[in-house]
Amino acid sequence: MTDCNSKGCSSDAPAAASNAATTSSVDRTLAAQESKETAELRTVLSIAGMDCPTEEALIRNKIGDMPGVNTLEFNLIQRALTLTHAPEALPNVVAALKSLGFEAVQRGVKPDEAAALEAAVQVPARTKWWPMAVSGVAALIAELVQWQSGNYWLVVALALVSVFTGGLSTYKKGWIALKNRNLNINALMSIAVTGAMLIGQWPEAAMVMFLFALAEVIETKSLDRARNAIRGLLNLAPELATVKQPDGSWIETEAKSVTLGANVRVKPGERIALDGEIVSGRSTVDQAPITGESLPVEKTEGDQVFAGTINQTGSFEYRVTAEATDSTLARIIHAVEAAQGSRAPTQRFVDRFARIYTPVVFIVAVLVMVVPPLAFGGVWFDWIYRALVLLVIACPCALVISTPVTIVSGLAAAARKGILIKGGVYLEEGRRLLTLALDKTGTITHGKPAQTDFMLLDGDSPELSRRIAASLAARSDHPVSLAIAKAAEADGVALVDVTDFEALPGRGVSGRVNGSPYVLGNHRLMEERRLCSAELEVKLDRLERLGKSVVLLASDRVHALFAVADTVKDSSRQAIAELHALGVRTVMLTGDNPHTAEAIAKQVGIDEARGNLLPQDKLATIEQFAGRGAVGMVGDGINDAPALAKADIGFAMGAAGTDTAIETADVALMDDDLRKVPSFIRLSRTTAAVLKQNIALALGIKVVFLGLTVVGMATMWMAVFADMGASLLVVANGLRLLRQ
Repeated sequence: MTDCNSKGCSSDAPAAASNAATTSSVDRTLAAQESKETAELRTVLSIAGMDCPTEEALIRNKIGDMPGVNTLEFNLIQRALTLTHAPEALPNVVAALKSLGFEAVQRGVKPDEAAALEAAVQVPARTKWWPMAVSGVAALIAELVQWQSGNYWLVVALALVSVFTGGLSTYKKGWIALKNRNLNINALMSIAVTGAMLIGQWPEAAMVMFLFALAEVIETKSLDRARNAIRGLLNLAPELATVKQPDGSWIETEAKSVTLGANVRVKPGERIALDGEIVSGRSTVDQAPITGESLPVEKTEGDQVFAGTINQTGSFEYRVTAEATDSTLARIIHAVEAAQGSRAPTQRFVDRFARIYTPVVFIVAVLVMVVPPLAFGGVWFDWIYRALVLLVIACPCALVISTPVTIVSGLAAAARKGILIKGGVYLEEGRRLLTLALDKTGTITHGKPAQTDFMLLDGDSPELSRRIAASLAARSDHPVSLAIAKAAEADGVALVDVTDFEALPGRGVSGRVNGSPYVLGNHRLMEERRLCSAELEVKLDRLERLGKSVVLLASDRVHALFAVADTVKDSSRQAIAELHALGVRTVMLTGDNPHTAEAIAKQVGIDEARGNLLPQDKLATIEQFAGRGAVGMVGDGINDAPALAKADIGFAMGAAGTDTAIETADVALMDDDLRKVPSFIRLSRTTAAVLKQNIALALGIKVVFLGLTVVGMATMWMAVFADMGASLLVVANGLRLLRQ
């Protein structure tokens, strides 16, 4: 036994001390881990001049293994590098980038550098065309002199002028790459041009460098088109808003400085600067920039308006509900920019392939240079030249750049249609959808049902039953409950206090009125409480077969029956027909009774309908379909969250202004038009086709020229056309998606 007194347990003192020491050690370890996690920072650097996978590989090799640097995420379209790191590592990262010839600015921490950042990163730099002109003219004259008179020293002088006016930056980048043991296109081109000059091919060296520099400029300009597609979203919201002052006057103010709750006035033809709710006036608003809706929408008091949309006919005043940095438009831009940084499956494959491809081709070039002369008595000059040609086409730039340009173009095209895709993986994988599950209320139907029937089932007064039902319904946000509450309000039915209110997901609501417990719920809830009778079942069956949702008021018995009907959207019928044409099977999942589900499904042509489903039942159904191929789920982004999360692609309907839907859905449809789902699938299939075309183009051209080079039929300038021409082709092909 242990002898314990007020001073403690003496016999366990050593053990206690040991335990205390162990506990202290564990605490210190946990504290150290927590401190380490807390100390890790996430920084976004804007890097001017980072346009191509060439630069990405160079930067990754330089700083990827630096102490304190944990992860790197590149976004070439936005010229951004996101890294997680220890606080002390950032200065070393910036210094390393500078040693590679890149100027980096940390986003959001140096307001005085904002203008420089905008000029360097967001706005394309103006191209200095005169060096290009000098280089091209000098290269052309060198070719003519070589062909006409053969004046060696004049040819050399002209070639040197051409190389250094058009290719000095290439040499500088190539030298930096070689110092960092990186065989990128600049290093390979520098070696190839230098080698050509050493073996006396001066005119060809000059023409190759000029063509390469010209092609790079054209490629940069082409990539700027993809940047502009996203940058155009930034320009939708005006910089100024007309804000009401405390003294009642109206003053134009910078939108970013307008606070929540401020009143803003909008004139006809103006763009709306901030999200808000109309407090006076009415108008029609073109919401296409946000929702993709083709027709203007009528707006009156109490309606939402969104930043970036266009007021048309009337004038109105609205109360600001979101600051400029948190508007629906700002969240869309943030989501699209974040999506650009995600790697689609094809892009990940291409990146892995590219890391192997360049070293292999370089080794092949070395073997082509030395093996035939040494082993077979080939002419050194010929085989060195062929090896240099191989170096020119060794860089996989065309292959690597094709995927991000295509994905970003697809994301931008979707955003313009009011389809917000949260990552390249969903854009690419949408083509694989075989089954699409759909919620009913608000997705297939308008989600604004109206009460059509009321039936008293016991001896209570109709007024009392309606008063209790309406009081319970008014506490719920479900469309069916709202319909009952609205009908009671229209008839002047007074509400009573409800206590112990509780929502019963997928069933209804419960609460106490005057101390007595009541439930207002669906057929399933009545069955669970054993309140159904044969007579009641007949009444329910008749109404449900008409496509109506039936809600019952009950305590220890059923008091009254309310029938509510919702109307099907015209767009739903067309959307289902388009999905079937794309080979997608449709299934409706709803908490309504099976008869109502079947009636609605039959109206719109849905393949299968399942009713009486709770949230967990919808989740189980998605899991069941998952074994038959890719499955999507369309819902409101909140109530159907488990099923949306489990589906391969979750679609949130009517996400405009809804924070949760935009943040959580894989694909957010900014309005309530279901036809956007088949549009998304078509865009996904087109994107996948363009990706395949680009890979085939990039690899096919390289393979052809590798063969031509080995048999001695390819020249260096032809190789430049092959390499940079392939890059331009895949970029132009990817940009076609912007017209979708």
